[in-house]
Amino acid sequence: MLRQILEKAARQYRGDSYRIDPDIPESALIGFGLRRMLGRIRSLVHGRGFRKAFLSENVKLRNRRFISFGNGVTLGRGVSIDGLSRSGVRLGHCVNIGAYSIIEATGVLSKLGEGCSIGKNSALGPFSYIGAAGGVTIGEDVIMGQRVSFHAENHVHDRTDIPIRMQGVKRKGIVIGDDCWIGSNSIFLDGAHVGRGCVIGAGSVVRGEIPPYSVAAGVPARVIRSRKMDENAS
Repeated sequence: MLRQILEKAARQYRGDSYRIDPDIPESALIGFGLRRMLGRIRSLVHGRGFRKAFLSENVKLRNRRFISFGNGVTLGRGVSIDGLSRSGVRLGHCVNIGAYSIIEATGVLSKLGEGCSIGKNSALGPFSYIGAAGGVTIGEDVIMGQRVSFHAENHVHDRTDIPIRMQGVKRKGIVIGDDCWIGSNSIFLDGAHVGRGCVIGAGSVVRGEIPPYSVAAGVPARVIRSRKMDENAS
């Protein structure tokens, strides 16, 4: 009975095809259901705009008027989001932010950041970081492993007569297309633009443009092959 109730609830966000694995024991489902219920209660504390989210313990939302959630957003334990920025932080329906991850839209008060948006059904793995001062846009259906980081800002360092910290920053922004798979410990530098349907290998450092449907890996990340060519070969 509990399995059917949880499946019915999940389908409101995940669609009619969602199924819970029949091998998951009833005791685990009870624990999951209780955690979701507590997560919904915590969301009510943060105000009307977050009432359809699921918030775990020790979630911190700063500058909340700049933050917007779609239905079914889940924030793991210890997640911290500071929405202060021009465009704010926008999380689409069913976005999942892993435990102890940080989204920071403005790094310093001397220059307001651009902000961050994450499309529906995308997930950021635990212990990840999004520095969105220059703007970070992540598409729909993007899955990411643990400790993925985005750094949408770069320090100017042309002069040697004054400290680097006094030379300002430049910003190009970071864009991740829909339906990408990003391996754990990947790093995205300012100006990175990853096309739709790409796979980024674990531990990669991504800068510049990765064409759609590419498999890329390395430091710096380079295209290894095209998923389109694999599809045609099969």
